[in-house]
Parts: sequence; C-alpha cells; structure tokens
Amino acid sequence: MTLETPVRVLIVDDSAVVRQMLTEILSRDPGIEVVGSAADPLLAREKIKRLNPDVLTLDVEMPRMDGLVFLENLMRLRPTPVVMISSLTERGADTTLQALSLGAVDFVSKPKIDVARGLEGYAEEIVSKVKMAAKAKVSALNRPSTPKVTLDMQSAPVPGSALRFRTTDRLIAIGASAGGTEALRVVLEHMPADAPAVVMTQHLPASFSTAFAERLNRHSAMSVREASDGEAILPGHAYLPPGGQHLRIIRDGARWRCRIDDGPPVNRHKPAVDVLFRSVAANAGPNAVGAILTGMGDDGARGLLEMLQAGAPTLVQDEASSVVWGMPGAAYKLGAAQEVVPLDRVAERLIALSAQAR
Repeated sequence: MTLETPVRVLIVDDSAVVRQMLTEILSRDPGIEVVGSAADPLLAREKIKRLNPDVLTLDVEMPRMDGLVFLENLMRLRPTPVVMISSLTERGADTTLQALSLGAVDFVSKPKIDVARGLEGYAEEIVSKVKMAAKAKVSALNRPSTPKVTLDMQSAPVPGSALRFRTTDRLIAIGASAGGTEALRVVLEHMPADAPAVVMTQHLPASFSTAFAERLNRHSAMSVREASDGEAILPGHAYLPPGGQHLRIIRDGARWRCRIDDGPPVNRHKPAVDVLFRSVAANAGPNAVGAILTGMGDDGARGLLEMLQAGAPTLVQDEASSVVWGMPGAAYKLGAAQEVVPLDRVAERLIALSAQAR
C-alpha cells in the first residue's frame, strides 16, 4: 500500500445493518475503498485470500466461529490490522480487551439500541481509526507473553525495587492510546510490588475503564485500581481515571492525592493525557518521571514537555515497538523526551529514573 492508494477494507459483521452502515461511512472517504464484506469469519477467511485487504473491521459475536478465535488464527497465520466493532457493555469491554491482547489495533464502540444512528455518530472516529490501523505495525503486538510478577519472587523483574521506594516522594506518570492497553500491561507486568506510585491515562470509553483496571491488576505485582477523588497516592499502587473522567494529582502536605475532573474533553479526549501530565508538572515537578507509550495523535506531548521543564526525567516508547508512533513521535519532535526506549525496557528505565529523580 502506498500513500496514493486507498486503504482496502474488509468488513466482517453478522449484522446486515452494520455492514451497510460501515460500508456507507467508510466509502465517503476517498482514502478508503471497501473491497468487500462478510457475515461470518469463515466467509471472511475466503475473502481475505481473494481480496487482500489492508484492514479488517471485525465484530466479535458472530455465527460459525467465535470472533476471538478467528482473530487469534488471523494474527498467527496472516497478521492484518484489525479494528474491532464492540458493544458498550461490561461483557463487550472484557471481550474487546481480549481482542486487543490478541493483536487488534483499536476498536470502535457501537450502541445496543439504534445501531445505525449510533454508528453514524461515530463516523469520524471510524474513518480515523481505520486509516490509522492501515499504518499500524501489527508485528509490534505479536509478542510472547511475559510471566506475571509475583510477590514471592526472589529477584525483582527490574533493578531498583529497594525500600528507598517506600515513600510518596516519587511518582511515575504514563499516557497511552492506540496499542496502549497491551503496552501498559507489559510495563506494569515488569514493575516490582514496591515501585513508586504510578498514575496513568489511557484513552478508553467510559464503560471500559473498570474492566481494564481489573485486567491490569491481574497482570501486575502492583495494586492497580480506578482512582477515587481525594484518595492518597501510595507506593506500590497504580491509578487509572474512572470512566469518562480526567485524572489529575494535587499536593496535600507531604503527599499527593487523586483529583477526578469532570471537565470538558482536552485534545478531543476525556480522559486526556495532557490533563494528567500538566497536574504532575505543577504538583510533583522533579519528583516525577513521565512516559508516553504507543498512541495516535499528539495528546500528552505538551504535558510531557511541561514535566520536563519542571525538572522531571522523561521518555517515550520507540517507534519500532509502538503500534502507532503518533503520541510518542509528537512528544519526541516537540523536544519533550529525553530518552526513546523499546517497550521491553520501559519499566526498567522508569524505575532507574525514579531512583535518580530530584
């Protein structure tokens, strides 16, 4: 595929209404060509061989073959960028997170009621994510799983998990978007139980945040949770904003606390990485470390620069290991990143930089 060639899309969904609406929405953009559609994964398998699409849109709940099984087989045999079309339900959130772990690049939510009108409301997002997926590096997601860190391991997964971290004087702030659900899992999986507190923002629909926090908690020795307004930020804990709200930090004497902010979207996102990073720059300064992982757009770039200007060490995930080098690339081009690090070394560097902070 070249820049001049339209993105070739195959739509896989058992609903004729959804297939028609997605075809209409995507076909409006001259940079996209819908080459076909399929009502189930078995039909899709044959059309993939014949039509050679650049991107698939995929529903999970379909007849004849489970969408997750199909996705896993696709990534093993013929890695292709996939954008999931997911329902805004608790079950839909769990399934979508599984799909992202299997290699899907991103997802778009669809309502349970009045699907046609609901999809039309997401038209801009659908087009944007399909185009982004065409540029994504699916191989960056095709990693072997790393073992979960357990509390009784004799050696820490990364250096620096000493008692010096039993203090609120260090803070790690991380932002991510497309590809970030898996990138954050990898980072937290390698963090020791006594690591400095971590505050994070990942672009997700409101209904997905609880399932995402629970999933990260299962994969980390740290305690991962949705933040509550006013709660103290403690070492060994990692905090995500609750659904559809910004996360900021405030200083309260000798410690930091979470502040949940229901303000307007920033950079078209809520939660937004810039909101978190700017609060960290203002309230933690050189006591913090900032990192931007894989993601589309430029949210977080200016906030990371503010952290750097406030004295915080900063890094971004490198392009080779990123699914999309939009947010990290924007921060790098802005001069906000002191280091560019592959994903499998991000946790190690965050711990090392935390030890050097202040």
